[in-house]
Amino acid sequence: MPRTSRRRTKKVGLPSESLVYTGEQAGRKVSVTLIDYDEQSFEERTLRTAEECVPYREKPTATWINVDGVHDAAMLERIGECFGLHRLVIEDILSVVQRPKVEDYGDHLYIVIKMLTYDDHEARVVPEQVSLVVGRSFLLSFQEGIKGDVFQLIRDRLRNGRGRVRKLGTDYLAYSLLDAVVDGYFVILEKLGERIDTLEEGLMQAGGRAAMDQVYNLKRELLFLHKAVWPLREVIATLQRRESPLISEATGPYLRDVYDHIIQVIDSIEIYRDILSEMLGTHLTAVSYRLNEIMKVLTVIATIFMPLTFLAGVYGMNFRHLPELEWRHGYYGFWGICLVTAVGMLAWFRRRGWI
Repeated sequence: MPRTSRRRTKKVGLPSESLVYTGEQAGRKVSVTLIDYDEQSFEERTLRTAEECVPYREKPTATWINVDGVHDAAMLERIGECFGLHRLVIEDILSVVQRPKVEDYGDHLYIVIKMLTYDDHEARVVPEQVSLVVGRSFLLSFQEGIKGDVFQLIRDRLRNGRGRVRKLGTDYLAYSLLDAVVDGYFVILEKLGERIDTLEEGLMQAGGRAAMDQVYNLKRELLFLHKAVWPLREVIATLQRRESPLISEATGPYLRDVYDHIIQVIDSIEIYRDILSEMLGTHLTAVSYRLNEIMKVLTVIATIFMPLTFLAGVYGMNFRHLPELEWRHGYYGFWGICLVTAVGMLAWFRRRGWI
């Protein structure tokens, strides 16, 4: 059974709004960090309990709370109650097999995206679901708890006061997080592109099964990347239409830029998939050609030996009065006929262009 299907079975038969974690990393401790800022002030701290969020609920400054680890349903429920989140949002955060989407709950937006990183040691793409909840003066981000993310540069800009992120609201912060995730897709594509180039160079010399396995693994990773990116196009398109008052006019152009980046990623994925399909076809053609060459050689050998086998069968029969049996030079004559037959057939095959 696929891994995704196994995760979904945890909620089979349960009523709507059931808070059940569907992931596999429930042993890690939940880490909650808070960054509160405006153009003049900045505060960063680690929260030990969900109740510490309460003083920041009504503050006029922008508040970014990042929850690293979503297996503690009780803590997520308390954070949701603190910021007035719909219970379905908490349910979706706990279900880590969501398709990228955006949902408008009036006073807050819920966004699901897939953050992808590349594991150089295992040479594979590592997916992580990230949920964003965007309010008027707060942004909540929820990660599965996998070590590392792509948001460090945004944290540094907030600390140093560089760029527009300290001057604009939480909608611009949401754009910055989305842009960081999409930029991470280009890193993944670069890594996969290097693997494709390496595979293409050694495809003709690689063993059949090994080459096929590498091609199919790359196709599977590109398919997963496509599933993560394609729905995100509609998410960004919905946000840039500014149907929610939580998205300001000033953030619109930046969201269009993210949309353009997503289109570039999708185009690159399609190109890589086409390249892999052509490589697979080329590899299968090369294997078929080598097999045909082997079969041609075996066929020529078998065809030459057919008349020789016939002659050997005739003169190997156990009859006392075989006509040529008593010839003085019959043995040498037999080999002469065999050699002339074999050479003659080879010459005829070559003249016909069969070898």
